[in-house]
Amino acid sequence: MKKSNAIITLLVFLAVLAGVTFIDVKGIDGNGKVAASDITLGLDLAGGVSITYEVVGDEEPSATDLADTKRKLEERVYNYSNEAQVYLEGNDRINVEIPGVTDANAILEELGNPGTLYFLAQKGSDGNNNYSQTIVQDEDGNSSLAYVLNRSIDEIVADGCVVLNGSDIKSAEAVPYQDSQTGNTSSYCIDLLLNDEGRQKFADATTSAYQNGETIAIYYDGKVICAPTVNGALTDGRAQISGNYTYEDAEKLASLIRIGGLKLELNEIHSKVVGAQLGSDAIKTSLEAGAIGLVVIAVFMIGVYFLPGFVASLALLLYTALVVLLLNGFDITLTLPGIAGIILSIGMAVDANVIIFARIREELATGKTVKSSEKIGFDKALSAILDGNITTLIAALVLLIFGSGSIKGFAQTLILGIVLSMFTALFVTRWLLRAFYAIGFTGEKWYGVGKEHKALDFVGKRGVYFAISLVLIVGGFVMMGVNKAQTGNPLNLSLDFVGGTSMTVTFNEQKSLSELETDVIPEMEKIAGSAVQPQPVQNSTDVVFKTNALDVTRRDAIEEMLLDKYGVENEQIVMETIGGTISKETTVKTFASVCVAMVCMLIYIAIRFKNISFGAGGVLALLHDVLVVLAFYAAAKVSVGSTFIACMLTLVGYSINATIVVYDRIRENRSQMGSGADLKDVINRSITQTLSRSIFTSLTTFIMVAALYVLGVTAIREFALPLMVGIACGTYSSVFLAGSMYYMMQKNKKAVSK
Repeated sequence: MKKSNAIITLLVFLAVLAGVTFIDVKGIDGNGKVAASDITLGLDLAGGVSITYEVVGDEEPSATDLADTKRKLEERVYNYSNEAQVYLEGNDRINVEIPGVTDANAILEELGNPGTLYFLAQKGSDGNNNYSQTIVQDEDGNSSLAYVLNRSIDEIVADGCVVLNGSDIKSAEAVPYQDSQTGNTSSYCIDLLLNDEGRQKFADATTSAYQNGETIAIYYDGKVICAPTVNGALTDGRAQISGNYTYEDAEKLASLIRIGGLKLELNEIHSKVVGAQLGSDAIKTSLEAGAIGLVVIAVFMIGVYFLPGFVASLALLLYTALVVLLLNGFDITLTLPGIAGIILSIGMAVDANVIIFARIREELATGKTVKSSEKIGFDKALSAILDGNITTLIAALVLLIFGSGSIKGFAQTLILGIVLSMFTALFVTRWLLRAFYAIGFTGEKWYGVGKEHKALDFVGKRGVYFAISLVLIVGGFVMMGVNKAQTGNPLNLSLDFVGGTSMTVTFNEQKSLSELETDVIPEMEKIAGSAVQPQPVQNSTDVVFKTNALDVTRRDAIEEMLLDKYGVENEQIVMETIGGTISKETTVKTFASVCVAMVCMLIYIAIRFKNISFGAGGVLALLHDVLVVLAFYAAAKVSVGSTFIACMLTLVGYSINATIVVYDRIRENRSQMGSGADLKDVINRSITQTLSRSIFTSLTTFIMVAALYVLGVTAIREFALPLMVGIACGTYSSVFLAGSMYYMMQKNKKAVSK
């Protein structure tokens, strides 16, 4: 690169950085549009509208009907926001909270209306099909087969083609399906029970459909959800819908059918605009922590890597500015899990640079020129960077496809961060280094020369490291058992999972969040014995406090405290029992998504490294990290809520990336040293060569999370503390365990082959 071109490159970079930063601060029009302040925030960071529905009628609804209605509302509000929350309140109320919304009537008018459920005949009176199967595309452009109506539902209803409606359904449940020929019960079906009126109508319809070889479609809430084949006349008021369903799919379909048959009518009794669940200071403190973390990382990188560290800091600034810009561009809702995804991607951006710079120093140590060392260093670092990022990207894509709610938010920000981190490391950093070289920074003193270190015996001492891990994991399970005996739960489950008590307190004057966190909340937490989550109501003296379930004694004590210290009378306090915002279904779905992600990562690593031992070792190291962090949650009794899911997902991405870097070096050294080289020596040498990378990357990511812990609000600290443990654990497993796991599996393979 010529000196003139280098100057132009640097000026263009500075102009782009300044331009993107200006947009982030002021917006594209100077009025805040597309600025950082314009980013859509989730309920935990921004608050939103809260609407309470009450079941109409004097008769108390059943738990099943309430649960089904809650599910219906969840499905509908998720169309507006993945971050919406729906939970039960008392025995006959359902509360809905949607972020970023201030007008309840604007989008929630239809939520209290029962869903429309119809069983439709295949053909109309004119002999034409009412529905047909076709290829459809979703919003993301993914194609799939689905049934669609050939005319409007109103026309079909008017034509008399409705076989059954929701009122004809007595019950619907998922049951094991037994194949009449094989006796296999591996799949599930939906067992329907009809009332007397529905029995006769269904008998007539199925008789006709069976004779003509037709299907009967199930239409719910604007779309055809399935069109099962009729295998015989059903005259006894019972029917089965089969289709090789999993239990989850069968239960979901059964729930939709039950929902369509609900006789519950919901009435909106009140709505209010609530503040952020994490407090209004959460964004401010997170930004401050991020800024401090970036400054400390920049100082660290410059101090360790000299000129390349300075270049990496510039690239990191551009990366951060682009992340903010694209959050707006892709209309991604930012939540605490989303912040976690950004933190992880910043760590990976730093990691990519550290790998490159370490490689450059290694080449300089062999006597090569600076120019040649830069080229070779980037080339050799490429495989480790790509493998680590692609593996994490696979996990993020799985979570995006199969996850829900905040899990999707985490996956979106992580995917965005991964793509940008690779771009800045492989292109921006590279061109900036070339530009600085061209303008005169050609001496080795600007880059630093690596030193060859004696290989440490990590594999030989594996017994000690395995023993330490075993003690930690077993200790975690022991603590879970102790917690189970003491509290009934192995972990300190928050109200996100188990529900609890909601208190709406009307103070005599409006309370700021800082006043609440300083005075009121500590007093409440002493009495409640658990964390208290405040939600101020805008333009009101009301504050909603949520905590774990309170018995009568604790409720009375809180009421007495509020009266004595703040003059709040009993009639100014409304307490309700509420359900969890994280359903069992969501928990199962998240767990399943992580399992699928781990399998996909194993397959990719095995194919990429052409050895299943690498894939298995990486997944085992990841599993170790998850168990150790789980042990920390049990021992420290850290609250397990929505932040727990974010923490575990972050750990999955971080841990596998750290292990991949070690495995990439093992693969390279085995190729260079030849098949005759001792495997133990190869592994020890590889871990030693990547040791500085493992320490520096972990340290920079740790700095970012530590800043969040020091400056963040309570909920963010609850997330940051176990995440710091996870970062340390991920480093430990990649350095002390992953290589030994690979070694042992390779030795076992050889023993078996003999």
